[in-house]
Amino acid sequence: MIVVAIIGILAAIAIPQYSDYTARTRAAGAMAELGTAKIGVSACYQETGTFTGCDMGAKGVPTVAVTGNITTVSSIKDGVITVTSAATDGTAANTKLTIIDTPTAGANNANMVWTNTGTICNEVRGMKTKTGDCP
Repeated sequence: MIVVAIIGILAAIAIPQYSDYTARTRAAGAMAELGTAKIGVSACYQETGTFTGCDMGAKGVPTVAVTGNITTVSSIKDGVITVTSAATDGTAANTKLTIIDTPTAGANNANMVWTNTGTICNEVRGMKTKTGDCP
């Protein structure tokens, strides 16, 4: 009986932690898979001097595919990347976390800065602050 009780207690702690771990892994995977699209947007901006028209499938911006980590590709419009990841928020509804990555490039700035305003900026189940372009 004591062994069964110990296993039950460990399972009650381990299962939620494992779910958080897999959600964070999917979130990180989704951000990594967007790397090529971000490079395409950067190249488009470098060539044209504007984000206008830096859309998915145009001006060197690749088409993002649905994968195990990216479940829906909403758009890449004027450089803004909007997708839904396979990571979930852990609620009963298991709502999938979104990525809305917006580029900015200031005058005389050598680096493009990406800001993620999606729900994937979630400390427990997604990307932590200052990672994955989260503010």
